[in-house]
Amino acid sequence: METTIRLLDQPKGLQAFIAYNNNEPMGEMVVSTSNNILTVFHTEVTPAAEGMGIGKLLLQKMVEHATKNHLKVTPLCVFVLAQFKRHPQQYVAVWQPAQPS
Repeated sequence: METTIRLLDQPKGLQAFIAYNNNEPMGEMVVSTSNNILTVFHTEVTPAAEGMGIGKLLLQKMVEHATKNHLKVTPLCVFVLAQFKRHPQQYVAVWQPAQPS
């Protein structure tokens, strides 16, 4: 399976990393960037793609993008936050925990 991931603009100033297989969307990670902080709001994988590692591919692409663009990542998405907490050394360079309100 050849999965490609594109970063596309979305309504309301958001962006999304979208995973495609044969031009079919398989999952997306909704983000926004402001003041060198990339905030991850939501990650979702289609039911047909569950268990195929699409979420981790989206995570990898998002981290590559953040690193390349010198951004810190605030994970509000439960999936991304769980991955950051499980593997803190892997994400220490980009992880910017959410500030309490």
